[in-house]
Amino acid sequence: MSDLISIKGGRDGLQMRLDDTAEWTTLLTQLEHRLTQNQSFFSGARLTVDVGDRALSAEQLAAMLELMQQHGVQADALAARVRESRNAARAAGLTARPLPRYPEPAGAAPRSEGAGDSEALFLVRTVRSGQVVRHSGHVTLIGDVNPGGEIIAGGSVVVWGRMRGFVHAGALGNANAVVCAIELAPTQLRIADQIAAGSREAPRTPEIARIEGGQIVVAPWEALKR
Repeated sequence: MSDLISIKGGRDGLQMRLDDTAEWTTLLTQLEHRLTQNQSFFSGARLTVDVGDRALSAEQLAAMLELMQQHGVQADALAARVRESRNAARAAGLTARPLPRYPEPAGAAPRSEGAGDSEALFLVRTVRSGQVVRHSGHVTLIGDVNPGGEIIAGGSVVVWGRMRGFVHAGALGNANAVVCAIELAPTQLRIADQIAAGSREAPRTPEIARIEGGQIVVAPWEALKR
Protein backbone atom coordinates (compact mmCIF):
# COMPACT_ATOMS: atom_id res chain seq x y z
CA MET A 1 0.00 0.00 0.00
CA SER A 2 2.87 2.36 0.70
CA ASP A 3 3.76 2.34 -3.01
CA LEU A 4 0.34 3.44 -4.27
CA ILE A 5 1.21 7.12 -4.10
CA SER A 6 4.53 8.76 -4.89
CA ILE A 7 5.66 12.37 -4.78
CA LYS A 8 8.17 13.77 -7.23
CA GLY A 9 9.58 17.24 -7.66
CA GLY A 10 11.17 18.77 -10.72
CA ARG A 11 11.37 21.95 -12.76
CA ASP A 12 7.60 21.96 -13.22
CA GLY A 13 6.91 21.73 -9.49
CA LEU A 14 5.40 18.94 -7.43
CA GLN A 15 3.77 15.92 -9.01
CA MET A 16 1.69 13.34 -7.17
CA ARG A 17 1.53 10.01 -8.96
CA LEU A 18 -1.35 7.66 -8.18
CA ASP A 19 -1.18 3.94 -8.90
CA ASP A 20 -3.51 3.30 -11.84
CA THR A 21 -4.28 -0.34 -10.96
CA ALA A 22 -5.30 -0.02 -7.30
CA GLU A 23 -8.93 -0.07 -6.20
CA TRP A 24 -10.18 3.51 -6.07
CA THR A 25 -11.50 3.56 -2.49
CA THR A 26 -8.22 2.03 -1.28
CA LEU A 27 -6.32 4.72 -3.15
CA LEU A 28 -8.39 7.51 -1.58
CA THR A 29 -7.82 6.02 1.87
CA GLN A 30 -4.08 5.97 1.24
CA LEU A 31 -4.19 9.53 -0.10
CA GLU A 32 -5.94 10.77 3.03
CA HIS A 33 -3.35 8.98 5.17
CA ARG A 34 -0.47 10.61 3.28
CA LEU A 35 -1.98 14.08 3.42
CA THR A 36 -2.61 13.73 7.15
CA GLN A 37 0.75 12.16 7.95
CA ASN A 38 2.71 14.81 6.02
CA GLN A 39 0.45 17.77 6.70
CA SER A 40 3.29 20.26 7.17
CA PHE A 41 4.67 19.42 3.72
CA PHE A 42 1.39 19.41 1.80
CA SER A 43 -0.54 22.24 3.45
CA GLY A 44 -0.72 25.09 0.93
CA ALA A 45 0.87 23.03 -1.86
CA ARG A 46 -0.11 23.23 -5.52
CA LEU A 47 0.66 20.18 -7.65
CA THR A 48 -0.04 18.07 -10.72
CA VAL A 49 -1.83 14.75 -10.23
CA ASP A 50 -0.68 11.88 -12.48
CA VAL A 51 -3.29 9.10 -12.84
CA GLY A 52 -1.54 7.18 -15.63
CA ASP A 53 -3.89 4.78 -17.47
CA ARG A 54 -6.78 5.16 -15.04
CA ALA A 55 -10.14 6.15 -16.57
CA LEU A 56 -11.27 8.69 -13.99
CA SER A 57 -14.93 9.64 -13.83
CA ALA A 58 -16.13 13.12 -12.94
CA GLU A 59 -17.45 11.79 -9.61
CA GLN A 60 -14.12 10.15 -8.72
CA LEU A 61 -12.19 13.29 -9.62
CA ALA A 62 -14.55 15.44 -7.55
CA ALA A 63 -14.08 13.17 -4.52
CA MET A 64 -10.30 13.35 -4.85
CA LEU A 65 -10.24 17.13 -5.26
CA GLU A 66 -12.52 17.60 -2.25
CA LEU A 67 -10.24 15.40 -0.12
CA MET A 68 -7.20 17.39 -1.21
CA GLN A 69 -8.90 20.71 -0.52
CA GLN A 70 -9.78 19.55 3.00
CA HIS A 71 -6.04 19.25 3.63
CA GLY A 72 -5.14 22.57 2.02
CA VAL A 73 -3.80 21.07 -1.22
CA GLN A 74 -4.62 22.54 -4.63
CA ALA A 75 -4.48 20.49 -7.85
CA ASP A 76 -3.46 22.70 -10.77
CA ALA A 77 -3.37 20.00 -13.44
CA LEU A 78 -4.12 16.35 -14.13
CA ALA A 79 -1.83 14.18 -16.25
CA ALA A 80 -3.39 11.10 -17.85
CA ARG A 81 -3.13 8.80 -20.87
CA VAL A 82 -6.88 8.17 -21.00
CA ARG A 83 -9.03 10.78 -22.72
CA GLU A 84 -11.92 10.24 -20.29
CA SER A 85 -9.72 11.36 -17.41
CA ARG A 86 -8.50 14.43 -19.28
CA ASN A 87 -12.08 15.38 -20.19
CA ALA A 88 -13.10 15.09 -16.52
CA ALA A 89 -10.17 17.34 -15.60
CA ARG A 90 -11.14 20.03 -18.11
CA ALA A 91 -14.77 19.93 -16.90
CA ALA A 92 -13.49 20.50 -13.35
CA GLY A 93 -11.45 23.50 -14.47
CA LEU A 94 -8.05 21.78 -14.33
CA THR A 95 -5.33 21.79 -16.96
CA ALA A 96 -5.26 18.38 -18.68
CA ARG A 97 -1.88 17.00 -19.73
CA PRO A 98 -1.43 13.90 -21.92
CA LEU A 99 1.15 11.28 -20.98
CA PRO A 100 3.35 9.32 -23.43
CA ARG A 101 1.95 6.01 -24.61
CA TYR A 102 4.61 3.67 -23.30
CA PRO A 103 4.79 1.62 -20.09
CA GLU A 104 7.55 1.74 -17.52
CA PRO A 105 10.33 -0.84 -17.99
CA ALA A 106 9.42 -4.34 -16.84
CA GLY A 107 10.64 -5.07 -13.34
CA ALA A 108 11.17 -1.39 -12.51
CA ALA A 109 11.31 -0.75 -8.79
CA PRO A 110 8.33 1.10 -7.28
CA ARG A 111 8.86 4.82 -6.84
CA SER A 112 8.62 6.28 -3.35
CA GLU A 113 8.41 9.80 -2.00
CA GLY A 114 11.96 9.96 -0.70
CA ALA A 115 14.36 12.66 -1.78
CA GLY A 116 16.40 10.26 -3.90
CA ASP A 117 13.92 10.07 -6.81
CA SER A 118 13.44 13.83 -7.17
CA GLU A 119 15.64 16.35 -8.87
CA ALA A 120 17.51 18.52 -6.40
CA LEU A 121 16.32 22.12 -6.55
CA PHE A 122 18.96 24.82 -6.95
CA LEU A 123 17.99 28.47 -6.52
CA VAL A 124 19.80 31.80 -6.61
CA ARG A 125 17.45 34.31 -5.00
CA THR A 126 16.17 35.82 -1.77
CA VAL A 127 13.15 34.14 -0.20
CA ARG A 128 11.17 37.07 1.13
CA SER A 129 8.38 37.26 3.70
CA GLY A 130 5.28 35.44 2.48
CA GLN A 131 7.18 33.37 -0.10
CA VAL A 132 7.36 29.57 0.15
CA VAL A 133 9.84 27.24 -1.53
CA ARG A 134 8.42 23.69 -1.50
CA HIS A 135 10.21 20.70 -3.03
CA SER A 136 10.12 16.93 -2.52
CA GLY A 137 13.90 16.52 -2.81
CA HIS A 138 16.94 18.46 -1.60
CA VAL A 139 17.00 22.27 -1.79
CA THR A 140 20.13 24.40 -2.21
CA LEU A 141 19.70 28.15 -2.02
CA ILE A 142 22.33 30.79 -2.73
CA GLY A 143 20.79 33.76 -1.00
CA ASP A 144 18.92 34.63 2.19
CA VAL A 145 15.65 33.47 3.70
CA ASN A 146 14.07 36.49 5.37
CA PRO A 147 11.74 36.30 8.38
CA GLY A 148 8.36 35.19 7.09
CA GLY A 149 9.94 33.21 4.23
CA GLU A 150 9.73 29.41 4.19
CA ILE A 151 11.63 26.44 2.77
CA ILE A 152 9.90 23.06 3.01
CA ALA A 153 11.82 20.10 1.58
CA GLY A 154 11.53 16.34 1.50
CA GLY A 155 15.33 16.16 1.67
CA SER A 156 18.06 18.37 3.10
CA VAL A 157 18.25 22.16 2.93
CA VAL A 158 21.48 24.07 2.31
CA VAL A 159 21.39 27.88 2.45
CA TRP A 160 24.48 29.75 1.27
CA GLY A 161 23.38 32.83 3.15
CA ARG A 162 21.24 33.78 6.13
CA MET A 163 18.45 31.47 7.24
CA ARG A 164 16.11 33.71 9.25
CA GLY A 165 12.74 32.29 8.24
CA PHE A 166 10.98 28.93 8.63
CA VAL A 167 12.73 25.76 7.46
CA HIS A 168 11.50 22.16 7.45
CA ALA A 169 13.86 19.51 6.07
CA GLY A 170 12.84 15.86 5.77
CA ALA A 171 9.22 17.01 5.66
CA LEU A 172 8.13 13.69 4.13
CA GLY A 173 9.60 11.77 7.07
CA ASN A 174 13.31 11.64 6.23
CA ALA A 175 15.01 11.82 9.65
CA ASN A 176 18.46 11.73 8.00
CA ALA A 177 17.95 15.14 6.39
CA VAL A 178 20.02 18.10 7.57
CA VAL A 179 19.80 21.89 7.48
CA CYS A 180 22.94 23.92 6.75
CA ALA A 181 23.40 27.68 6.55
CA ILE A 182 26.15 30.27 6.79
CA GLU A 183 24.02 32.03 9.42
CA LEU A 184 21.46 29.68 10.94
CA ALA A 185 18.91 31.75 12.89
CA PRO A 186 15.46 30.49 11.80
CA THR A 187 12.16 31.48 13.35
CA GLN A 188 11.48 27.73 13.50
CA LEU A 189 13.54 24.73 12.41
CA ARG A 190 12.08 21.29 11.77
CA ILE A 191 13.61 18.03 10.63
CA ALA A 192 11.14 15.22 9.98
CA ASP A 193 8.84 15.27 13.04
CA GLN A 194 11.30 17.05 15.35
CA ILE A 195 11.04 20.78 16.12
CA ALA A 196 13.76 23.05 17.46
CA ALA A 197 13.15 26.39 19.14
CA GLY A 198 13.79 29.33 16.83
CA SER A 199 14.89 32.94 17.27
CA ARG A 200 18.45 31.94 18.19
CA GLU A 201 21.32 34.30 17.51
CA ALA A 202 23.59 32.45 15.14
CA PRO A 203 27.35 32.92 15.16
CA ARG A 204 28.78 34.19 11.88
CA THR A 205 30.06 30.79 10.95
CA PRO A 206 28.44 27.96 8.93
CA GLU A 207 26.39 25.52 11.01
CA ILE A 208 24.57 22.26 10.45
CA ALA A 209 21.44 20.98 12.18
CA ARG A 210 20.55 17.30 12.29
CA ILE A 211 18.76 14.76 14.46
CA GLU A 212 20.84 13.04 17.11
CA GLY A 213 19.43 11.05 20.00
CA GLY A 214 15.87 11.86 19.01
CA GLN A 215 16.33 15.64 19.00
CA ILE A 216 17.69 18.36 16.75
CA VAL A 217 21.24 19.45 17.51
CA VAL A 218 23.16 22.32 15.91
CA ALA A 219 26.94 22.23 15.49
CA PRO A 220 29.58 24.18 13.57
CA TRP A 221 30.11 22.90 10.05
CA GLU A 222 33.80 22.40 10.87
CA ALA A 223 32.84 19.80 13.47
CA LEU A 224 31.96 17.38 10.69
CA LYS A 225 35.56 17.33 9.46
CA ARG A 226 37.01 16.21 12.77
